[in-house]
Amino acid sequence: MTATPATETTTESTGTTGAYEPTDRTVPTRSRDRARYDRETVHSILDEAYICHLGFVRDGAPVVLPTLFARVGESIYMHGSTGSRPLLAAGKADPGLAVCVTVTHVDGLVLARSAFHHSLNYRSVVVHGTAYQVTDEAECRMALDALVDSAVPGRSADIRPANAKELAATAVIRVDLTEVSAKLRTGPSNDDAEDLGLPHWAGVVPVAPAFGTPVPAADLALGITVPDYITAL
Repeated sequence: MTATPATETTTESTGTTGAYEPTDRTVPTRSRDRARYDRETVHSILDEAYICHLGFVRDGAPVVLPTLFARVGESIYMHGSTGSRPLLAAGKADPGLAVCVTVTHVDGLVLARSAFHHSLNYRSVVVHGTAYQVTDEAECRMALDALVDSAVPGRSADIRPANAKELAATAVIRVDLTEVSAKLRTGPSNDDAEDLGLPHWAGVVPVAPAFGTPVPAADLALGITVPDYITAL
C-alpha cells in the first residue's frame, strides 16, 4: 500500500490559529467544557509528549500499543520494524488502517475531601483517522529525523543517519490530523459545600517531568563532551 501524499497543510502555512472541526467522535459525552479544538492547544500537547498510544482492531479484538511518535505539520508519524503487526496492517489495508491515537500529560494530583471528587489535572489529545504506510524514501527519512528530534531537539543532525539496510528494516506510518480534539482539566478540587469543614487536607500536588544528569556510555571515546542541546534540557 503506497501512502497517499502527505497533507499539504503545515504549521508554517496555517500558523497555530484555526480549529479542527468537531465530530461525533471528538465531542466528549461528559465535561464538554473541557474540550478544545484549536490547533495551538492540540499541537502543544502533542509536541510535549514522547509516547502516544496507538489503538486499532486486530482479528476482531482491540489492541493498544505505546510507541514513540512525532508531529510534522498536520500529520503524526510512528515507526517500527517492518514485521510489526500494525505497520504491516497499515500497508496491506486499503485505504489504510483505521486507528485511534491518544496522548496524555498528568499535571497534578487533585486531592479532595471526599473520595468521589478526587481527580487529576491533565492535558490530552485524541486523534481518529487512518494510518498509511509511508513508502517514499524522502518522507521516511524526514519522519525518522523528526522522531529522533522529538526526543531530543537537534539530535538528528548530530548522528549517523540510517543506512540503506536500516531503512529497509524500518517501517513508518502516518496519520493526518483531521478528526482531533483536546481535553484539559485544571484548577482545585470540586468539593461539595457540606464537606468544606471536614478535617481532611485538600489541594493539588503538581506533577512535572524532570531530567537527570546525563550518563555517558561506558565505551564513549575520550574528549567527547555532552552536546549543548542535551544540557539545554
